[in-house]
Amino acid sequence: MNQASCFNSMCRSRTILNHVTGRWGGLVLGALGDGTRRYSELRKQVDGISEKMLAQTLRDLERDGLVTRRQYPTVPPRVDYTLTAAGAEIAERLLSLMRWIETNVAQIEAANACHDGTRAAEALVVPHEGALA
Repeated sequence: MNQASCFNSMCRSRTILNHVTGRWGGLVLGALGDGTRRYSELRKQVDGISEKMLAQTLRDLERDGLVTRRQYPTVPPRVDYTLTAAGAEIAERLLSLMRWIETNVAQIEAANACHDGTRAAEALVVPHEGALA
């Protein structure tokens, strides 16, 4: 019996990992971590996401069993999105990671600046390939 492995490019688990950790999936799951949201509330909370990407992300997460969609027969139509038990478990882990990043962003930015400064200095010192010696 084959075991799922996100390291295997042909394994379905990698697709699911991409849905959860891709550009928008983690943010949508995190936004739903506080409870049920309407589409418009999600769009407002997840700054920068387009309507098309929010719809696609919600479809992917619903298909993966992480989000449930409930449509009400009202005018205008009302649709709510809620995490499933599995979605809530993943959202909890993602929110923990997000909190860690937010807490440590200054330290990470300092490391970026140090790295970028080192790279810039190396570029000035190392001669380019084909340069005269």
